[in-house]
Amino acid sequence: MPDSSYKILIVDDDDVIRETYAQIFKQKKAEVISAKDGVEGLDLATKEMPDVIMTGIIMPRMDGFQLIKALKENVQTAVIPIAVLSHLGREEDRKKTEELGITNFIVQGSVTPNELVDRIKNMTHASGSFKLSFDPYAWDAPRLAKTLDGKNLSCPNCQEKLIMEVTAKKEGRGFDGILKCPKCDYST
Repeated sequence: MPDSSYKILIVDDDDVIRETYAQIFKQKKAEVISAKDGVEGLDLATKEMPDVIMTGIIMPRMDGFQLIKALKENVQTAVIPIAVLSHLGREEDRKKTEELGITNFIVQGSVTPNELVDRIKNMTHASGSFKLSFDPYAWDAPRLAKTLDGKNLSCPNCQEKLIMEVTAKKEGRGFDGILKCPKCDYST
């Protein structure tokens, strides 16, 4: 698909969910590859090098957590952004996802299909945006914190450390930036 803006690997053992999201992403001009479990997903990830991976959790042979761990341990796939699509939305799954370094935990049905596509695309280089962490005590960070309502660089909703999301300007050089919470999507 030459006009695609990014390549996504969808890993889920539920045929209906996998195919439904594959169709939605294809309609939005993404190249889609899919796998029915973590073993197949790991194989495709190393062969196809997708721009982003969306995986379920509970699957035969290799679950989503085992897949994430294997991807992170492989130098070739360690930098591929990953989103977890949870059918159950269990808090222990969210915590385990965060422990594995994944901040994109999406509970199925909590967002519309178009919102999900937008969130996934924003994780890719095709989006033109980048999420950056910074030291809240270095350089001008303390001064920036004073301009915020809460007077610190933590999310007022969930207390997570805020990150800076920068987006390349469409015209000319430079970036626009906003402070965002990687956990609850609060922005300022």
